[in-house]
Amino acid sequence: MPLEFDVVQIKKPENINFILGQTHFIKTIEDMHEALVTTVPGITFGLAFCEASQDRLIRWTGTDDALTQLAIENAQAIAAGHSFILFLGDGFFPINVMRAVRSVPEIVNLFCATANPTQVIVAKTEQGRGIMGVIDGFSSLGVEEDEHIAHRKAFLRMIGYKFS
Repeated sequence: MPLEFDVVQIKKPENINFILGQTHFIKTIEDMHEALVTTVPGITFGLAFCEASQDRLIRWTGTDDALTQLAIENAQAIAAGHSFILFLGDGFFPINVMRAVRSVPEIVNLFCATANPTQVIVAKTEQGRGIMGVIDGFSSLGVEEDEHIAHRKAFLRMIGYKFS
């Protein structure tokens, strides 16, 4: 079988954030669950992990049934060994959990953390499937000018991520 590429569109509600990454061990599913609920009490999420050896199952967990099902469905579409996808509930953002996710010892790589429309570029060989990269959002249209800089700074202060 020659090398082939697939483009997998992440299916999700428009404003839902997610993190797509790569890991290396079955206990990732439990370790990530623990990291998320201890970092952000009350967090809602759904997580799915594509096991790459042994049973090669999609392992899953979460605190929200709909987000967990969403993670499972997207993991099935990607079907790349040792990949994971984490959907965050409304009002929860990657910036609030990235350190916790990265601190899980099994995490190897993060491809994206976004609410943007996203396409996953997947390579396929006779052995299996692997994520080559992502297309996160859309192409740039220009370079920010003074009014764009002022808007960015005001926005970050308005939502509480910058204070001075």
